[in-house]
Amino acid sequence: MASANQSVSDASTLAGWYKSSYSGPSNGDCLEVARGHATIPVRDSKRPTGPALAFSPGSWSAFVAAVRRGEFGA
Repeated sequence: MASANQSVSDASTLAGWYKSSYSGPSNGDCLEVARGHATIPVRDSKRPTGPALAFSPGSWSAFVAAVRRGEFGA
């Protein structure tokens, strides 16, 4: 994967996927993130062979910080 904010058409080609420990056991509306890549790939857990978005580390960090601050509501 190259630089920031791209997409990958088949996310199953990437390794290292995990779900947040805050995700429930029902596998409902969950995102998965993959470790070990130059960018941060994110996919829908219900579509493991679907597309993934890949964010720059700075963009992903800013998003996670905004979520922790509650900027997106419930």
